[in-house]
Order: sequence, then C-alpha cells, then structure tokens
Amino acid sequence: MKIFVDADACPVKEEILQAAGEHHLPVIFVASYNHLANPSLGGEWVYVDTGREAADLYIANHTSSGDLVVTQDIGLAGLLLRKNVTIITPRGKQYTESNIDSALQYRYLAAKERSLGNHSKGPKKLTDKDKMNFITVLKKILSNYEGFPL
Repeated sequence: MKIFVDADACPVKEEILQAAGEHHLPVIFVASYNHLANPSLGGEWVYVDTGREAADLYIANHTSSGDLVVTQDIGLAGLLLRKNVTIITPRGKQYTESNIDSALQYRYLAAKERSLGNHSKGPKKLTDKDKMNFITVLKKILSNYEGFPL
C-alpha cells in the first residue's frame, strides 16, 4: 500500500506521516507548484502544474489497487473507487461504493446552485474533533491492511 495525499489544501499532513510511519508505509504528497512545502515535513513530494485538475490526474494515473488516497475531491474519489483504492477525507469520511453516488449528486447540485449565483459559505473550519475522527479512521484502515483489525 502507498498513501497518496491531495496535498494542496490538506490540513492533516503531519497526522498522515505519523500514522504511515507507524506502519512503515510510503506517503506521496501531490501538490501544485503554487504550494511548495517545507521539505523537512517528510514524505515524498511530487509537484505538478498549476492547472485545476493536475494533482488529481497525477493521483489517478499513479495509484493502484490497494492504495489509500486522502482527498476532499469527490470527483477524484469516484474515479479511484473503480480502481479499488481506499479514499478518506481529512475529516475522516470514507468514500465507498455505497455512498459515492449521493456525494456526487450533492456536488452536482451545489455546482448548479453556484452557477445560478447562489454561493454558500464553504466548508466549516476543521476542528480538533474532525482531526481525531480522521486519525481514528486512518488508523483503523491501516490496521485492517496489516491484518490487525481494530
């Protein structure tokens, strides 16, 4: 298993590195050149063009069955599920075959509203509770991968 991170706006990079380190798994952060990171953070960093979908395309083209991806992008999640990739958001929500269709439908309706000029406030600020949920779900996924279900 490799862990890929859609890193441009990911608020849980350190938590991912810590959990991956406990399981000796590689972490590949994918970010645009506009979001150069401090190399001391750790992990492998791949930088892509600043185009809107460049990081998503890189992740979609470089993941394999059994990999894990951390992303907030529902469209990318929908593509990756077809490849048997595990997807988790920075808030700890796991996308599966059973919930991706409703998530994609919600994304479509939200985009339709925005095209009509109706803008929402955007996502809520990530809380400590969200981070703890993420860590719990990530550790469960990684433990299951190693054959030690929590």
